[in-house]
Amino acid sequence: MNTSVQNKFDLDTPCLVLDMDVLEHNLQKMQAVANRTGKNLRPHAKTHKCSELAKRQIEVGASGVCAAKVSEAEALQKAGLSGILITGPVATPKKIKRLVDILVKDPSLMTVVDHRKSIALLDAELRERGQSMDVLLDVDVGLHRTGVRPSNALELADDILSRPSLRLRGIQAYAGQVQHIRSYDARRTASLKCLGEAVSVIRELRATVESCSIFSSSGTGTFDMDLAIPEVTELQVGSYTCMDMEYLAIGSAEDSTRFASFGPALRLLTTVVSRNQKGFVTVDAGLKSLYKHGGVPAIIGSEHSGMVYDWFGDEYGKVICSDKVELPSIGTVLELVTSHCDPTINLFDCYYLTRGAEVIDVWPIDLRGCSQ
Repeated sequence: MNTSVQNKFDLDTPCLVLDMDVLEHNLQKMQAVANRTGKNLRPHAKTHKCSELAKRQIEVGASGVCAAKVSEAEALQKAGLSGILITGPVATPKKIKRLVDILVKDPSLMTVVDHRKSIALLDAELRERGQSMDVLLDVDVGLHRTGVRPSNALELADDILSRPSLRLRGIQAYAGQVQHIRSYDARRTASLKCLGEAVSVIRELRATVESCSIFSSSGTGTFDMDLAIPEVTELQVGSYTCMDMEYLAIGSAEDSTRFASFGPALRLLTTVVSRNQKGFVTVDAGLKSLYKHGGVPAIIGSEHSGMVYDWFGDEYGKVICSDKVELPSIGTVLELVTSHCDPTINLFDCYYLTRGAEVIDVWPIDLRGCSQ
């Protein structure tokens, strides 16, 4: 979808823009790292929620995509994508029916399982409809959100293997609790320790189950350190595409003070709408435009140094200026790096794609609101 708007600072705000030069660098760098180490890339669409961006990831070399929810997988399939892995448990009859509806159209669909009850429900629906499905065993390596404990994983694997409708293809292990540890060395130590618990599981499964080839793992914060684990076969990285202040605040292999591996492709534009107070101005991006949990949004541009964003209600934000900085005038458009990209993106209908200041295209955020 093309746009007649030429300059990003002429866009109506608040809005999201994607810097294509930065985005393409991020996509190519992550894929090159995976290729160099012999790993597959199955990036997570829950971050960007955009089938067009997922297609670009596939074009660069990704072997498939991840989705957190059934509704995200439905939207991805509708857009023509395949090789989808649903990374969260599907645990109710209604959701499982929708899951199998996708499978009927795309046999490459996979999902994770982590409990006998949901496994039994999935098996029953598959048998009733004459279908079979590839699944991964979700192993809990310390996040304690989903997954079976490593000590119980082989027992649950036996349950899966007893059901002809299910093909056990391997395991998933996501250490989300370590992704934002600030110290690179501490993060690496924690990640390798966590995933080490899953390594023993996949080794035992591979020794007895020929179909168990996949070990799907990792995240943006640990992408390079998890590559050192030979058993890991694919990376589920997500935020590397867009980046945010929460990730940019952690150390990296290149720089112990910041995450220098990937740049902030995602930006939010907001306009100064009121300038009647001393020391700050009011802008049109508040809680309905910027998710609050995470880092503090950063204002881009050397001309705006000394300005700090703060939330100022549902509709508005406050830009606080130091005494040495002149308040920006009414109508000034400021460009921010967001606090936390995933939930911020879910607040908008589209991305404006830019090169420099020029708007070159618009991509719908067609997975927006897919929370079921």
